[in-house]
Amino acid sequence: ADVLPAPVRVEPAAGVEFILTPGTTIRTTAGPDAAAVGRYLADLLRRPTGYPLPIVPAGPADAPGGISLLLTGTGQGSAGERHARDGSPAEGYRLEIGATGVVVRARTAAGLFYGVQTLRQLLPPKIEAGRRQPGPWAIPGGVISDHPRFGYRGAMLDVARHFFAVPHVLRFIDHLARYKLNHLHLHLTDDQGWRIAVDSWPRLTTVGGATEVDGGPGGYYSREEYTEIVAYAAARHITVVPEIDLPGHTNAALNAYGELAPGGEAPPEYTGTDVGFSAVDVDNERTYRFVDDVLGEVAALTPGPYLHVGGDEAFTLGSADYTRFMNRIQRIVTGHGKRVLGWHQLAVSEHSAGRVVQYWGTSTDDPVVAAAVRNGAKLVLSPGNRTYLDMKYTEATPLGKDWAGLIEVRTAYDWDPGSYLAGVPAEAVLGVEAPLWTETIRTVSDVEFMTFPRLPAIAELGWSPASTHDWADFRVRLAGQGARWSTAGITFHRSPEVPWVGAPVVPEPRPAGATTAVPGVVAAAPSGAAATIPPGGGGPPADDQPAPIT
Repeated sequence: ADVLPAPVRVEPAAGVEFILTPGTTIRTTAGPDAAAVGRYLADLLRRPTGYPLPIVPAGPADAPGGISLLLTGTGQGSAGERHARDGSPAEGYRLEIGATGVVVRARTAAGLFYGVQTLRQLLPPKIEAGRRQPGPWAIPGGVISDHPRFGYRGAMLDVARHFFAVPHVLRFIDHLARYKLNHLHLHLTDDQGWRIAVDSWPRLTTVGGATEVDGGPGGYYSREEYTEIVAYAAARHITVVPEIDLPGHTNAALNAYGELAPGGEAPPEYTGTDVGFSAVDVDNERTYRFVDDVLGEVAALTPGPYLHVGGDEAFTLGSADYTRFMNRIQRIVTGHGKRVLGWHQLAVSEHSAGRVVQYWGTSTDDPVVAAAVRNGAKLVLSPGNRTYLDMKYTEATPLGKDWAGLIEVRTAYDWDPGSYLAGVPAEAVLGVEAPLWTETIRTVSDVEFMTFPRLPAIAELGWSPASTHDWADFRVRLAGQGARWSTAGITFHRSPEVPWVGAPVVPEPRPAGATTAVPGVVAAAPSGAAATIPPGGGGPPADDQPAPIT
C-alpha cells in the first residue's frame, strides 16, 4: 500500500514477510540483460546491509532463500511502445514475495528494473543509507502486478541557464529511476550557454559554453561526457532526449558564430534571464548547414529516437519565416533518422512522420495543437501550471518563478493527462514530462528542493492507471518517502499538504546573496550522511563540487 507510483494491482499477504540475510542470493536468468539488473540490485543492497548478495544463475523457481529476477520473454521494439502478447505493456512486471523468497518476472529488462524499484520501496527506509546499517531487513509479503499507463514518462533538466557537471546529471538520472521515469530531456542550448561539443563548430563550446546566468563559469559536455550520460541513463532504462533550441534561444551560438545572426554581426554574450530576443538568420543557407551539422553530430551520439528542436519564443520572427524554418529543420531531423520533438509552437508547421509536440501552455484548450494531433502528431504534456518544477510552491518559496502560478504538490498531482487538453484523445497522448528550468537554480540542493516532492506526483500520473488516482491516498504514500529522501541525503520541500513521517526539519535553501534562512519547512541530508553516490542514489554532494559516482 506504500508503493509510489501506485501499482495496477496489489494483493498483500497478511503476516508473511521475507527477510534478507547474509546468505541471500540474487538469481537471474541467463543473458546480460537480467544480469545487469541483478548487479544493480546487488549494488543497491550491499552498502546498507553489508551482505555479499552474490549473483548466481536462476534455478528452479521455487528454490528458497533468494531473490529471483526472471526474464520471461524477448519483446522487441522501443520501451513503452511494444506490448506483450497478453496486452500489458512490456515495461510491466510481476513481483511475488513469500516467506522463502522473492521473484520478479518481466518480459523485458526494463520490467525487471521497475520491479526492483518497487522492491526497493518495500524495504525499510534505511536501505537508502550510504553506509552499513543494522537489520532486520524485512520485506512484506504479497503479489504486485504492474505496468505503466503511458510510454513516455520524463523530466527535463535545463543545463543551459546554469551548467551542471556530469556527476550531478547522473544523480538526477537516479532520481528519475526511483519513480519509473524513462526519459531525460536535456535542455542543452540557450541564450546563456551552449553545453554540448560539436566538432565541426568548435567555438559553440569554447565561446558559447563559457557563460551562464549571473556570469558564472559555464561549462559544457565533451562528446565522451555526453556519451557517459547517455550510457548511465540507458543502464537505468532511461532514454536521453537532447534539445538544441531553434530558431530562438540562440544568443550563445550567435555570440560564437556571428555569421549565423541576422546582419552577420555577433551579439554580445548574455547572462540575464529574458527570453525571445534572439534568432538565427533564417534566410542564410549557412544557417541550415549549421543546423544539419549540429543535429547530425548530436544524432550520432544519441541512440534514442528523438531530437528535440525547441521552437518556442522566437518572437523576432514573423509567422511565415518561423513556419518556413521549422518545416525545413524537421526534414533535417528525419534525414538523420530521428523523430522530431518540439515545444507546442511547432504545431503550426507541417507534419513530419512520427513527430511529437510538447505542450507547455497553461490552458486546457489549444485548437492549433489539437489540429496538429488530428494530422498525426503525438503529444507529451508538460502544462506549465501543473508540471513546471521551477515554479514556486508558495509565495514564500525562496527559489523559482511564478509566471505560470504557484504549484504545490496537490496542484501538480490533481489532473488527468488522458483528458487534459480539449480535442486531444487519450490515445494521442504519449505521456508526461516535468521540466526544471534553472534561471534561479544553481546547486544540486536547489535542483532537489524544487524536484521533490513534485516529481513523484508527475511520475504517478505517467505510470499509474487513472482508477488509482486519489489525492488522499497519494499524500499518505508520499509522506512515507520523506524518510527515504532524508536517509539518501536528498533535499526536499516539506509541503504542509503532506503528513510527513520520519523526516527531520531543517532550514530551506536560500536564494543567492541571502544572509539568513527564509522560514519554511524542508528536509535534507541528516548529519553524517555519506558524501558519495552509490548506484541508485545516496549521500549528497557538496553544492559546488561534483560528487564522485562509485
